[in-house]
Amino acid sequence: MSHYRLLCQQEDSLGPIWVLEDDEYRVLAFAENDEQSKISKKSPHIPAHSYVQAMLQVLLFSEPRSAIVLGLGGGALVHALRRFDAAIKITAVELREQVIALAQRYFYLPIGKKVTLLNQDAMQFLSEKSHKRVDIIFADIYGAEGVDAKQLDPDFLNDCSGLLKDNGILVLNCWREHSQNEALYRQLKMLFPELYGCLTSGGNWIVFAARRPGQLSLDGIKSRNAALSERLDFQLGKTNIRFGVWDGPLT
Repeated sequence: MSHYRLLCQQEDSLGPIWVLEDDEYRVLAFAENDEQSKISKKSPHIPAHSYVQAMLQVLLFSEPRSAIVLGLGGGALVHALRRFDAAIKITAVELREQVIALAQRYFYLPIGKKVTLLNQDAMQFLSEKSHKRVDIIFADIYGAEGVDAKQLDPDFLNDCSGLLKDNGILVLNCWREHSQNEALYRQLKMLFPELYGCLTSGGNWIVFAARRPGQLSLDGIKSRNAALSERLDFQLGKTNIRFGVWDGPLT
């Protein structure tokens, strides 16, 4: 991280929050050698991290009208979704109030009637069951130590399922080792009849969990991938090591 310049430093009850930059990128960090979020200053709609690119592959299987993003960070997912379709209604839920303020100030976060920002704990937000059901939920809740354990909790996954439309899809950002997690796999399989997984070059394991059988399919994937890449303005799938059906813990 030494090549970055410090742009802003704040702290809340959960620890430090840094905004760093170089000539090309701006970075949100919660710890040293941490890149919580990263955007290109010239093209903020093009995700800098492989895991964000991988999460957006859900758009190969869905043309959403609504989405929930759990864990805002610098807003990389919001930027890309707005590029895909500015008409999507997006609700972004972020625990740390200062993260929201920094995303707006330094990360060019899109604003407008279609984007709602909530300063709230994601578990509380889900448990209230007050939001209308949506097409996609992106769960990207990370802290300085990595993925938040709550994101893998059965209650969390069950509440996500309940907040999705009948043809909705949950997208979970996990670590590589979670691809071998038998308990996580079984819990998801109880709630979602179809599971795909994507292992990225950055070591993330992205899970796509569909409520409707047959919604995830690789049929015609090359042409769909090309069309979506053009729409998002970057080559989708370049950072994939593996992408396809998740039928149990990987070995």
